[in-house]
Amino acid sequence: MAPGFHAQPPPPPTRLLIADDHQLAREGLRDMLADEPDIEVVGEAQDGLGAVEACGELRPNLVLMDVRMPRMDGLEATRELKRVHPGIAVLMMTMHESPDYLLEALRAGAAGYVLKDAPQEEVIEAVRQVRRGESPLDQELAARLLRRLAAEANPSVGTDATGGHEGFRGAEPSRLLEVLTRRELEVLGLLKLGLTNPQVAQELFISPGTAKNHVEHIIQKLGVSDRTQAVVRALELGLLKLSP
Repeated sequence: MAPGFHAQPPPPPTRLLIADDHQLAREGLRDMLADEPDIEVVGEAQDGLGAVEACGELRPNLVLMDVRMPRMDGLEATRELKRVHPGIAVLMMTMHESPDYLLEALRAGAAGYVLKDAPQEEVIEAVRQVRRGESPLDQELAARLLRRLAAEANPSVGTDATGGHEGFRGAEPSRLLEVLTRRELEVLGLLKLGLTNPQVAQELFISPGTAKNHVEHIIQKLGVSDRTQAVVRALELGLLKLSP
């Protein structure tokens, strides 16, 4: 190691909460993730209401949220969780890859989904993708869903970035336009198309690291937990054009 050079310490492990009403399913997920050094299961919940309450106590980074649970289902729990703790990401677990359901999950605040019968490697990689600021959605599906969200956006928002709709937590779009740089708005437009960080970098002739930094800044400025919800929020605020 060169004199004066200090290696960056590894990031802390992802704090994960598992929400599923089946004990065997929760145990299976916990066992699956137990040997991953960058993932720490900090708690479990057996229904949606319990998941929201547990997040208030445990403050995980991410929740693996089952769809069908008693007292409060996964979609309702995600809406409530994002209202109370917007910085906590949610990865939905579902048995069926239904575009209509997945669109509702995005509206509720989810970063994406993972199939309940997916191989172990896919589940672990989906968790890591969300924590890296990437999307666990299939690129083509993500682009299609985000275009549908754009087409269904409130007409009062407007078709460009000058709409007068009030933004998240009272911030107006005009104010957000002052905060977001022109390059970040360009990156947002590419994220809406489902592009990955390396693809964004290639499209804008920048390094992958620079693209990643832009995405992280966008997420922070819009007050969301992940890139998927950054696009959803930008569409809601009229910061992106409705055309694909």
